[in-house]
Amino acid sequence: MLSHNIHDQQVFKRHIHANRLNGIDNEWLTPEQAQEFCPPLDISRTARYPINGAALQRRGGTARHDAVAWGYARAAADRGVHIIQNCEVTGIRRNPDGSVAGVDTNRGQINAKKVGVVAAGHTSVLMEMAGVRMPLVSYPLQALVSEPIKPIFPCVVMSNTVHAYISQSDKGELVIGAGTDQYSSYSQTGGLQIITHTLDAICELFPIFRRMKMMRSWGGIVDVTPDRSPILAKTPVQGLYVNCGWGTGGFKATPGSANVFAHTIANDAPHKINAPFTLERFRSGRLIDEAAAAAVAH
Repeated sequence: MLSHNIHDQQVFKRHIHANRLNGIDNEWLTPEQAQEFCPPLDISRTARYPINGAALQRRGGTARHDAVAWGYARAAADRGVHIIQNCEVTGIRRNPDGSVAGVDTNRGQINAKKVGVVAAGHTSVLMEMAGVRMPLVSYPLQALVSEPIKPIFPCVVMSNTVHAYISQSDKGELVIGAGTDQYSSYSQTGGLQIITHTLDAICELFPIFRRMKMMRSWGGIVDVTPDRSPILAKTPVQGLYVNCGWGTGGFKATPGSANVFAHTIANDAPHKINAPFTLERFRSGRLIDEAAAAAVAH
């Protein structure tokens, strides 16, 4: 993570110290050390966004999202899980006593005593089918990739000030993204000004990329809670469970959230880790403020 001003420096150093207290290696770099670790980085003092340091987690890495998804799918299939693709949920049925009875789909009914909803930006839409109103706002989140080049970028670089991140995929493409659109929407096209601002920032941070061509861009829908923390919990409907509100950081939390969500469904009670992340906290006021946890995520 790049630091561009004294506020960035203060926040990042707090993160570094907090990580170290929890046994996670993290360190502060001077601009020269940051460029040594990531050579394409421009650290000149005349830059539009001059860099005064960086936070580095050396054991951090990247993973291909689709490869992870297919890995989970294969493992689940090996354990007897039925995965039905291209199957749209059109309704959530309830018994006369109010408990969940199953789901209606465009391929027929599926009866179930327990239903778990993990639908990211469309969680509100599905939960409305069961009569449950969610404290969520959905936004488009855009990303784009460049033409492929030889390996040149050894890490993921994120800048909180300019709201941009960049890494290089194993296919050689530069993967670039930013914060969410300013307006809530279910449109996956997103606003052009978001991409323009992001590329302006990337070109300032990494001038050698200025002549590269972008191949494609896309938008996904993310769901954000008022306190920027997820919801992994039972709902007022017996047998209906929800895992949502991860904003733009859900992919990184996949293993942990899946583990505690499965525990919650199987036992009809939360795991001790996700016990505070209830739906009721938005009524009681016991919020879990994580607005700074993922930098540009929210």
